[in-house]
This record gives sequence, C-alpha cells and structure tokens, in this order.
Amino acid sequence: MLSIERLCVSYGDAAALTDVSLEVGDAELVAVIGPNGAGKTTLVNSVAGLLPARAGTIHLAGENVTLLPPRELAERGVALIPEGRRLFNAMTVEENLEMGCYRKSIRGWREEGLARAYELFPILAQRRRQIAGTLSGGQQQMVAIARALMARPRLLLIDEPSLGLAPIIVKQVFEIIATIHATGVSILLIEQNATRALEVAQRACVLDCGSMVASGSPKELEARGDIKAAYLGQG
Repeated sequence: MLSIERLCVSYGDAAALTDVSLEVGDAELVAVIGPNGAGKTTLVNSVAGLLPARAGTIHLAGENVTLLPPRELAERGVALIPEGRRLFNAMTVEENLEMGCYRKSIRGWREEGLARAYELFPILAQRRRQIAGTLSGGQQQMVAIARALMARPRLLLIDEPSLGLAPIIVKQVFEIIATIHATGVSILLIEQNATRALEVAQRACVLDCGSMVASGSPKELEARGDIKAAYLGQG
C-alpha cells in the first residue's frame, strides 16, 4: 500500500528526516514510535502531502505520489487524523463529520458514512448537534477519527491519538483503532505511547533524531534490551 524510500525532509537548512524508509502493506498496521522531536509528525505530514520531500520517494499502491498535493492524495484514499485533532470547533459534531466526505466522488456516501460513524461512536450520535469545541478531549478525538473515516480511506494516517487524553480514554481510542484495522484499512500510526502502539501494531519502527534506528515486529523490538531501555521505558 505505502512505500517510503530514503525520504529526506528539511525545515530550511535544518534536516528533520534523513533517509527514512518504511512500508505499510495492504490491511497492515505499522506504528512509528520515538521521543518528542524525533520527526514522527514530520513523517506523517510528508506522507499526507503537507510537507515537501527534499529527497526520496513515496509510493502509494505502486504509484509515485511524492509530489502530489494533499487533495490528490485524498482522492487516492489517504486520510489524516492530525495531532491535536484540528476540529472545526465552532461547528457541530455532524458538520465536522460531513467535512470528511466533501469530495464529489464520495458525497453519496454521506448517509451510510454517518450511520457507520454513529455505530462506532454512539456518544457522537447523542451529541450530533453539539458544538464540537464544547466536547471533552476524548470525544473530540472520536470526532477526528470518525471524520477521517467519512473519507473512506484506503490508508489512514493517525498522528498521536493519545495526546492529552486520560488513560481510560486512551484505552478506548486504541480499541477503536484496532476495530478500524480489522475492517481491512491500512494504518500508519504515529504514537509516543510505545506500549499502546505495540499492542495494536503488526510491525513497528523506531524514529529518533530524524532517522530510523530500528524496525521489526513488536516482539522483536521488545526483545532488544537497548530498544527497551531507550524507547519503551523498560530496563
């Protein structure tokens, strides 16, 4: 589904990513973990077309999409759940969800999409007329996830879904991510909470200082003492 080869991204003269390579297969969930400032958000924003690559390539389903703008990537089935949720806070829950299916090619999906969103998140059905900015942090994250699903993604990019949430809500959010993945959607998950990320991922990569330092299955990474001590909070 997604293939990134030797991707380099810079902010001015400052390198943010250097020779980063990874793959996400069809219906696969791959997590990218690492500390703050590692380049994780830069990576996902580059895949979404929000940041230009200085070098390297990004392929989606075999097509080189490195230079495509976000709208073209959206047409090809890429959806982003951004860090911090980025809702339209003055709009209602349902209006936010409808923004997910703004593309002409999927506008006919609106009713079915809403029904599926409310089935996945019953609390949002109850609050469909509520202003999104007045929701709790956990409910806002649910809106952000549901809005992305309204776009009928083939590849779902999720950036730091646990950020700022209480532990019980984090547990619920990751259960939802696992449910979405079980429907066959390919997912690239960016997450600082390594424990939660490894619980749902089939493969994981460790990003630090803009470079990939390790990759493998969760069990393989957890078996490495150096990775456990440096990145998984375990000695």
